[in-house]
Amino acid sequence: MKETIYLGTYTKGNSEGIYEIILNTQTKRLEEAKLLAKVGNPTYLALSNGKDIIYSVSKTATGGGLAAFKKKPATSYENTATLFEKTSELIEENAAPPCYVAYDADRSLVYTTSYHDGFVSVYKTDNKGNLTLTDVKQHEGSSIHENQEKAHAHYLNLTPDRQYVVACDLGTDKVYTYKVSEDGKLDLASTYTAKPGTGPRHLVFHPNGKFAYLVGELTSEIVVLAYNAADGSFETVQTVSSIPDTHTTFNSGSAVRVTEDGRFLYSSNRGHNSIAVYAINETGDSIERIQLIPSEGDTPRDFALDPSEQFVVVGHQNSDKLTLFERDAETGLLSLLQKDVYAPECVCVTFD
Repeated sequence: MKETIYLGTYTKGNSEGIYEIILNTQTKRLEEAKLLAKVGNPTYLALSNGKDIIYSVSKTATGGGLAAFKKKPATSYENTATLFEKTSELIEENAAPPCYVAYDADRSLVYTTSYHDGFVSVYKTDNKGNLTLTDVKQHEGSSIHENQEKAHAHYLNLTPDRQYVVACDLGTDKVYTYKVSEDGKLDLASTYTAKPGTGPRHLVFHPNGKFAYLVGELTSEIVVLAYNAADGSFETVQTVSSIPDTHTTFNSGSAVRVTEDGRFLYSSNRGHNSIAVYAINETGDSIERIQLIPSEGDTPRDFALDPSEQFVVVGHQNSDKLTLFERDAETGLLSLLQKDVYAPECVCVTFD
C-alpha cells in the first residue's frame, strides 16, 4: 500500500513550497519527495474533510497569511503526482505569516495563529477553498523567559466535544479556551495558566476526551491536564520531562501525538534531537517516559503517525531530512527503518 504525505516547509533555502512524498508500507520505505505547489514559507498545513483542499501558511514579499490549494487529478499515467492549484489567498500587508493552521469540518472554518503578533484568526471557507476572515482575538501579556516578552500564539484547534477551540500561547504561559459559533466568532470561556516559563506550544487530547497533554517548549516538559467539558477549563495533573537530566544544553519541545487507543504518547525534542515515547495509564491521567530515541536529524520540528499507526515519519528543519520509524503497537516503542530521506526545510508532516 502507498500512503501520501504532504510536507510543509520553510522556503529560505532550497525548498520551493509544499511537497508530497509516498510511504510504501510494503517495502517500509519513503520514496522521493516531489514539489506540489509553489508558495512562500508553507510552514503548516491542514486538509479539508474531503482531503481535496490544502490550507497552508503563506508568505509573500508584502506580508503573510493563509492560502488554499485545490487538488486536481493526475493528467497522465506517467504523471501520477497529485497537482494542486491555488484557489484563494488572504495576505495581510506587512504582517508575519501564521505558524499553525487547523480545519473545522463541522462549521467550515479554518483557524490560524500568529506567533510573531500574538493573535488567533478564524476564516470561513467553502468547497472551493475560498476564504473570508470572520474573527481575530489578540492576546496580551508576557512571562519570565526571554522569549516571552509578549504574546506568541502558537496553536489553535478544536476540543474533542467540538464545543470549543483551544489556543496555546507561548509568550503568556496561558491556554485560552474559546466558545466557537457557527459563523466563526470566538468568545473566551476559560483561561489556564501554566507554570511560569513553560511556554505552551502544542496540545493533544486523550481519546477519552477527559485529559490533554501540553508541550512546554521552553521547559521541555509534557504537562498532563484534566479537561472540564462543562466550561472548557484545564487543571494540572502531572508534569514529566521530555529529556534526560544529563542533557544540560539547549532543547526545545515541539510536536506531540497520541495513539487512537490512548495507550501511548509521542513528543519531539529540538536540540536533543530525539523522539520521546510515553506509556499512558488506563484513565489517561498519568504518563511515564519509556523510550528516548535519536531522531537521526537536526531539529525535528514535526512528526506524524501514519493512518495505521504502524509508522512514524519525522521531519527535520535544519538537516533537510526525513526519518522513518516503525512502531510496535503493543509496547509503543520505535525502531529505525530509514533515515536521510531528502525533504528541504521540512517543518510539517501531514498524512493524506
